[in-house]
Amino acid sequence: MDSSNPGTTVLLALLSVLLIVWFFRSKRPQYGRLPPAPPALPIVGNMFQMNIKAPHKSLIKLNKQYGPVFTLWFGSTPVVVLCGFATLKEGLIERGYDFSGRYLVPILQKISAGYGIGFSNGERWKQLRRFSLSTLKNFGMGKRSIEERIQEEAQFLVTAIRNKQEIPFNPDFLMRCAVSNNICSIVFGERFEYEDERFLTLMERAEGISRALSKPGVQIYNNFPKIMDFLPGPHQKIFQNIAGLKTFVNQMIQSHRDSLRKDFPRDYIDSFLNKMDEEKHNPNSEFTDENLLMSVVNLFLAGTETTSTTLQWAIQILVKYPHIQERIYQEICEVIGSCRRPSIEDRAKMPYTDAVIHEIQRYIDLVPMNLPRMATKDVEFRGYLIPKGTLVITLLSSALKATSHWETPESFNPNHFLDENGCFKKSESFMAFSAGKRMCLGASLARMELFLFLTTLLQNFVFNSVIDQKDIDISPAASGIVVIPHVYEFCAISR
Repeated sequence: MDSSNPGTTVLLALLSVLLIVWFFRSKRPQYGRLPPAPPALPIVGNMFQMNIKAPHKSLIKLNKQYGPVFTLWFGSTPVVVLCGFATLKEGLIERGYDFSGRYLVPILQKISAGYGIGFSNGERWKQLRRFSLSTLKNFGMGKRSIEERIQEEAQFLVTAIRNKQEIPFNPDFLMRCAVSNNICSIVFGERFEYEDERFLTLMERAEGISRALSKPGVQIYNNFPKIMDFLPGPHQKIFQNIAGLKTFVNQMIQSHRDSLRKDFPRDYIDSFLNKMDEEKHNPNSEFTDENLLMSVVNLFLAGTETTSTTLQWAIQILVKYPHIQERIYQEICEVIGSCRRPSIEDRAKMPYTDAVIHEIQRYIDLVPMNLPRMATKDVEFRGYLIPKGTLVITLLSSALKATSHWETPESFNPNHFLDENGCFKKSESFMAFSAGKRMCLGASLARMELFLFLTTLLQNFVFNSVIDQKDIDISPAASGIVVIPHVYEFCAISR
């Protein structure tokens, strides 16, 4: 066929229009009354309208044009986006069950196959979450016993940093080790020395998974998984690291089986094994080997990466703004002193420190798009019909950076959490841990860790920059599921 013929050109154009019309007509009926959407292309949908290096920023822009509830097409898959504090509050809290499902995008499906507390749905998720919350509390989460573990680990971290002898170093690895040991003590029943070869490998795998999940290659994989499975790239490294992590966890589970004493469970794994034995004759039990493996992997990664990454951001921000670092130290001197270990009880007497920690979490916007949600049934929401099984993005960034709720949303400003009298001020739109039925399982642990680690570090050290403070870039180095900071070296000067 001669494409230079005007008739041929018109025919091709007509076929293209018909293809587009067919695409939308074939999709709309089965997807109900979806919210408004920007124009999409066949096959690729709205992919070319997304900033793959910072997809949440693209969603913020579309929010301004299409309102607080709109639709995107990832290929032929519709995605409903909820934006703004009021919409998120309605969707996550007031209508919490409706959007409590976990949508498994292709990379999460390949990693988990729907097993484990983080990536399960329905009755499986209910059983695992109920059990995990109870078990984590039994082993100290939110209680004095876990506070003492964190205090002890903070001292190990101080010793490791002091051994650097004020020579410039990147503190990220040591902080990751310290944070990870807290969740390891709950899940595995032990902590690891920072030089332990198994632990070093574990930390490398955890960091590799976190960084790879924040790179553009993951977005491409989710759009074309069958093709990407055959191609090299960072997504392949994720699968390798996950496989290595699963091997380690399986070894720990087998070790626990060999030494299990049913009347004296030592940790989460022992408790899960006991539950498996209790329900071995229940055909509907979700306490299986697959769910044990993935639940431990979920808890380990979430308990290691989110808090350690927040601490990495914290040190960078406090080095960039030394007057804030100094003001926290003055509050430490007034309330705690130089000898006593910081405790959780001190937080209520340290409003400025508490405000800085909250502002760090708000400003860095660690998980801007939340983990993907799913409509658990056909949902009537603000005049639209969102069918059961639809992928839903709850854009936490739109609450944490809302101009209507924060005086300077794009700037680091601890005054966002202080009233006119200098007292700590809560904000409903602070959704750093998400909200509702699938709110972060370890939120209470993370809050304790952030306060105790940061105050212990600043009680013992002044953190200084190797480069000019003005050159420290506190914008993200990568943005995906998690927002990753740039890498710098600092000097930790003993006080």
